[in-house]
Amino acid sequence: MDQWLIENLVCPCHKGNLSVADTKLICEHGCKFPVVDGVPVMLLRDARQTMGLAKKSLEQGEAGSKGGSLYLDTLGISPQEKLGILDLIKKHGNTVDPVVSYLIAATNGIAYKSQVGKLREYPIPDLRLPDSNGSLFLDLGCNWGRWSIAAARKGYKAVGIDPSLGAVMAAKRAAASLGSNAVFLVGDARYLPFRTASVDQVFSYSVLQHFSREDASLTTAEIGRVLKADGSSLIQMPTKFGIRCLYHQARRGFKDGEGFEVRYWSPAALGRLFDMNIGKTTLSVDCYFGIGLQHSDLALMPVPLKGAVIASELLRRLSEVFPPLVYLADSVYVTSRKT
Repeated sequence: MDQWLIENLVCPCHKGNLSVADTKLICEHGCKFPVVDGVPVMLLRDARQTMGLAKKSLEQGEAGSKGGSLYLDTLGISPQEKLGILDLIKKHGNTVDPVVSYLIAATNGIAYKSQVGKLREYPIPDLRLPDSNGSLFLDLGCNWGRWSIAAARKGYKAVGIDPSLGAVMAAKRAAASLGSNAVFLVGDARYLPFRTASVDQVFSYSVLQHFSREDASLTTAEIGRVLKADGSSLIQMPTKFGIRCLYHQARRGFKDGEGFEVRYWSPAALGRLFDMNIGKTTLSVDCYFGIGLQHSDLALMPVPLKGAVIASELLRRLSEVFPPLVYLADSVYVTSRKT
């Protein structure tokens, strides 16, 4: 297991120290957490899970190491997609992990559906943070690890956490194939298994938007707890007033989301939430015309979407000159600094 994890992991329930016994981590109150192929599974069995696949991760984690199993039941994909992954495995010469090739749509929006099962390179995005010399970067809801790998390339000590055991294992394989030192574990963003004030930078993309208002508050409070003094967070969130976001809200009668549906926030509400739980907060544009469009992925986009990606990037740059444009963005970055 990674040395930083050994020194900084705590029980996500009691926040106390952990001891190692065989392939388990045990807290002084008796909580036990399995370690599968070097990956700690730090989910709480008694907690209400934000995703059904977390229960599968718990079951398969507690069953012990599967010796390289893909843990397909923890991925939240269809039976047809599972068969597609197995078919890709049979084909030699894949340059991209087969699981990543099928997770690409779920992790990066419907604009990437044309790449499902056909991905030829890992789409590592441009992380809008300065280079680092070993600062601790925590990626909440890392899935297959693209943002963690992007952070490691910028010099951060990257740690990714996600409730899907299969996605975390795919992240571990992808990082290894790219020569990245990013490390991963299974866990819940509402109950972070890290020591207080142990993290320099918290990041999350396309995760908190799926949480209820209550769970988003729990998560931002946990972000504030694990951040060091003067540490910062960069969290992507959708807004109520973007063109694409208004379309999706209208389709469901402007009702708040349920289950894993996206919740749309006003910029003012985002400011209040993050100010209260972390510190001084500002908003900047991530993209327009969708949630998740990345200009760095332009080459992967089908022709009809290239125009939207280019227009989104032009508007984003214009927003740096004319800040009120942030209120019309579909996706924003919420930047908070712990005070």
